[in-house]
Amino acid sequence: MGKPILQLAAVGIVGVILWKLLAGVLMGVFFTIFKVAFLVALVWFGVWAFKRWTEKKQDEKPAEGTG
Repeated sequence: MGKPILQLAAVGIVGVILWKLLAGVLMGVFFTIFKVAFLVALVWFGVWAFKRWTEKKQDEKPAEGTG
């Protein structure tokens, strides 16, 4: 009766230790991925805004000989 309980306790302790170790590593990885994605989105928005604000309207033609 004592062996299954000790096995369960050992598995629980190992699980908690692995959880604590991997949580630190995974949080660092997730934050790094988030920062990279944020920078890519920021650059993408900048390019989009620059193109939109500097785009010349193709439909409008200058008036010729109106004077």
